[in-house]
Amino acid sequence: MTAKILVIDDDPGVRETLGELLRAENYLVDSVSSGEEGLSAVKTSEYDLVLLDIRLPGMDGEQVMEQIRKQRPNANVIIISGYGSLESAILALRLGVKDFFIKPYPVEDLLSSIYRVLSEKENRIRKQILLEQLESSLEKLKNLEGIQTESLPARRVVNLPGGIQVDLERREIWRGNQRVSLTPTESNLLGIFLENRGRVLTHSELVHLVQGIQVEENEAPEILRPMVSRLRKKLIAFPGTAGWVSNVRGTGYSFDPI
Repeated sequence: MTAKILVIDDDPGVRETLGELLRAENYLVDSVSSGEEGLSAVKTSEYDLVLLDIRLPGMDGEQVMEQIRKQRPNANVIIISGYGSLESAILALRLGVKDFFIKPYPVEDLLSSIYRVLSEKENRIRKQILLEQLESSLEKLKNLEGIQTESLPARRVVNLPGGIQVDLERREIWRGNQRVSLTPTESNLLGIFLENRGRVLTHSELVHLVQGIQVEENEAPEILRPMVSRLRKKLIAFPGTAGWVSNVRGTGYSFDPI
């Protein structure tokens, strides 16, 4: 499922810039201009991450942080502010804020921090899913102990974290009763990613492996972008997969289902 981010900042330019930046990274983004609106949004929707300006009209960021902690104790918050002090940084740490950025800040540093925070959350979810699956499997083994079953022909499937399985021959991804079909191109792309887990593949290399054609490096990103986007949408139908396909800026993509 695509990560959902809330931006709380009274500067419309900042809200617009952050919104465009985050949507380009395939995040879902809501933005509000005050602490009161932010708390209302957090109360009615569950966000994977909140980007919070510490200097806000009316209820300031410090008060908003305290209220967010009461409403959503496990909420992930990153502070983004044009003003910083030792006191506010100490308070942010005490309230469990994940990071603290002072404007102007390097965009790449912010994106890296967001990815790290969301990845940590996904890892916690994956571990929980794995524990539940192990408990379920143990219970089934207890029930089936001593019972002979007819063996079925083996199928070529790839097991991935979170109980997700991929059958590239049938072009399917599934977990439990949930199934998603892949197009031939999506299946080819996923197969190449699976064979090169954790490795950064360049844009032109991926185009050659998926489409069998040689293109200039400056042309390859435009060809790849819609293919990768469609595959990501298929993957994020399964919670915990949002960070599996990573965009390595200026280079290509990597696939790391950890």
